[in-house]
Amino acid sequence: MPATSSPDGPPGTGDPLAGLHDALLAWLPTQRWFPAKGRRIAGLRTVAHSVVSTPEESPTVEHAVIGVSFSDAAGGSAEERYQLVLGAQAGPPAEVEHAVIGRRPGPDGRDEVVYDGLADGRISRLVLSLIVENQTRGPLRFVAEPDTEAPIVGPGRPLIGEQSNSSVIYGERAIMKLFRRATAGLNPDLELHRALRRQGSHEVAPLLGAVEGELDGEPMTVAMLQGYASNSADGWSMALASVRDLLAEADLRADEVGGDFAGEAHRIGKTVAAVHLELAAALGTHPLDARAASEIEAWMLDRLDRAAEAVPGVAEQRDAIADVLRGVTAAEPSTLQRIHGDLHLGQELRTPTGWLVIDFEGEPSKSLADRVRPDSPMRDVAAMLRSFDYAAFHQLAEWEQSADDPDPQLERRAQEWADRNRAAFCDGYTEVTGTDPRDAPELLRAYELDKAVYEVLYETRNRPSWVSIPLRSMRRLLTPAGRGER
Repeated sequence: MPATSSPDGPPGTGDPLAGLHDALLAWLPTQRWFPAKGRRIAGLRTVAHSVVSTPEESPTVEHAVIGVSFSDAAGGSAEERYQLVLGAQAGPPAEVEHAVIGRRPGPDGRDEVVYDGLADGRISRLVLSLIVENQTRGPLRFVAEPDTEAPIVGPGRPLIGEQSNSSVIYGERAIMKLFRRATAGLNPDLELHRALRRQGSHEVAPLLGAVEGELDGEPMTVAMLQGYASNSADGWSMALASVRDLLAEADLRADEVGGDFAGEAHRIGKTVAAVHLELAAALGTHPLDARAASEIEAWMLDRLDRAAEAVPGVAEQRDAIADVLRGVTAAEPSTLQRIHGDLHLGQELRTPTGWLVIDFEGEPSKSLADRVRPDSPMRDVAAMLRSFDYAAFHQLAEWEQSADDPDPQLERRAQEWADRNRAAFCDGYTEVTGTDPRDAPELLRAYELDKAVYEVLYETRNRPSWVSIPLRSMRRLLTPAGRGER
């Protein structure tokens, strides 16, 4: 049964994590996936807790949802919820020492060590076996996708470097992602992968299974299991290498450099287009009529106002940006559908056979209701165009000795790379859909500028040294020359 305690006072009796609250409050801000670093934490409560392992299995494996409250929630939710998979035993092996959270009294009265369970191969093996066997443990359902080839059960190894979730890789065959943010409702990453699987999509890694539970009386996605794209490279890393090659060759054009990325950009455009067509076939489309456009515009303007309050560079251009964003309501009627929602080069994987799209959770700053709401495919297209721009000018910032005194020639070359790859992406997208996104310049410009507003706000809060990249793009998008390119 779920155990709860007050976020403002000492945990109540019966809370199995009561003795760990102080340790968790110290441990959470050190985790890469915890997004609230720097915020003032007021307290923690156990929202839900269950024991996954049986008494015969060691170590003890627990699933928990914890609510973290903040004292600086200005008009927003004062609590965020996170999922944990915990291991507990008297003497854990040395390989999980780095994942220790704290100690608590064990069932025999002696202290036991509690740690992040995904660091323990025995626990990752257990979770995989439960999925393969379609088991139910307490409130959690471990579900294998029908008609899929089950991976060989064995221990997993944690994937290093993730930002918002935690994943475990099983022998180059499968990867399991634990969704750290706990949200009532079906996670769109799982939902859209199931929809694409029904379409026989080759643009995503095969879905193999999931772990599902309940939160607030609604379904909750705990984790999902997919085929692992071994021997792959992400688009962001490949794009940065391409820009480096161009900047190092002072006398060559972008199409003459050995690391030219335009062919891959064209293939990415075809891949994204195929995903859009498959999602439309699986989940349907809706008209982008005046009412829907007005709702999207209102959302964009609300984000603009929040960015203007936080960033002087946005406030100075607020009215001009708002005029561009209103291009959504001025656009010709088109269609809405389910989309990726947070597309960029880092969400593209190049395998030996082609490109895969990953991570369909949607934009992290949006609520679940907003992330599953149909939107224009132009949002994904604009996000990819922004990503090519980002790659070019992020690499330029790394290349130059002084950001305050940029080299005009290097700036031109970075822009040349961005323009070439943006055009190649649109060409590939058009080849598959038959619709050129550049034929709706005001709509595309509105979505691209909205993405730049999001980027400015994100970089201001998380990576201030990068904020000049989206600010520069804002200036370009606010000029007539920035209304799109062929």
